[in-house]
Amino acid sequence: MKENTVPADPLKRSARREEICRIFGESYDRARWNDWRWQMHHRFIKPEQFKQLLRLTGAERRGLAMSQEKFAVAVTPHFAELIDPNDPSCPIRLQVVPREEELLVGPGDMTDPCGEDHDSPMPGLVHRYPDRVLLLALDTCAAYCRYCTRSRLVSQGGLDPLPRRVDAIVAYLEQHTEVRDVLLSGGDPLLMSDDRLDDLLGRLSAIPHIEFLRIGSRVPSFLPQRVTPELVAVLRKHRVWLSLHFCHAREITPEVARACDLLADGGIPLGSQTVLLRGVNDDVQTLKDLFHALLRVRVRPYYLYQCDPVVGTGHLRTSVHRGMELMNGLRGHTTGYAVPTYVIDAPGGGGKVPIQAETILDYQNGHVSLRNWAGQAYSYVDPAEHA
Repeated sequence: MKENTVPADPLKRSARREEICRIFGESYDRARWNDWRWQMHHRFIKPEQFKQLLRLTGAERRGLAMSQEKFAVAVTPHFAELIDPNDPSCPIRLQVVPREEELLVGPGDMTDPCGEDHDSPMPGLVHRYPDRVLLLALDTCAAYCRYCTRSRLVSQGGLDPLPRRVDAIVAYLEQHTEVRDVLLSGGDPLLMSDDRLDDLLGRLSAIPHIEFLRIGSRVPSFLPQRVTPELVAVLRKHRVWLSLHFCHAREITPEVARACDLLADGGIPLGSQTVLLRGVNDDVQTLKDLFHALLRVRVRPYYLYQCDPVVGTGHLRTSVHRGMELMNGLRGHTTGYAVPTYVIDAPGGGGKVPIQAETILDYQNGHVSLRNWAGQAYSYVDPAEHA
């Protein structure tokens, strides 16, 4: 496992931030750094900015050059600070800096691996499961993951602004009384202003049969400065649950811990969805370190996703066999709260399918033969009336 290269010494951190700010022709100012809007306006988006930030490899230079025509690049100063400038295999760097391998198309690669477009009754709304929908609120993120399952939509400018779509979406949900759960994603809904988010959540909450509102967001990882008491008040008002996204323990910085404390202290339930990525988190100790770090900031590891087969992501994907090995190395070897469910979002629109080694060896006449985490066999007997 790679050690965290972010300096613990505040003076060294300030020096690194000074270097980052100079790339934008500014000096480091703590108040500005902690302003989420400043962070958004000073994202790394141009190849020449990355050349000053990192010692780029040839594969990265070519990746940055072609990314202008493929899938946008953006990294917040906060997340850029976490990148080792001299290590091409840095787990933070691999997540956000494009490489020329993104041009390669492998067997099984898909533009829309989750089949969302097929299940969209209207732009920006996906209705696959009987009682829940996915609402794509924005097509913008604070930073862009190179394995993004919605790279066909995110940052592409093809999704109309939400105010033009919201009336039709609300009307659809009012008509479909079987829907009780709405997941807001995108793009990242937490990039909306407090007022706009409050208005949207209010309209959804007002629908009588909507019981459960969730937001999928990587803002606490990419842009923890966005988590303010005012934002927490909006989320608390509408009883929102947050599904966050973290992939490596290095992301759990003091700023992220403070953001998670604000959310948890505000009564916002927090879960994390992690994507299994080659070279980033594909070993047991790295995953364990991440999940333990999340629990320390009161975020429950929820899903470990097999990386979706998005076009150009083969270099970041592991095998399913490797994923099962990793889960076997977690289950029973650490607290159950630190063990997420390993899933594949079945390509083509099949939804999330849990993946695990077979634990039931035999089940006949009410007798169940089980295999535990250590490979040992045990028996369980059903109550007599059910045998």
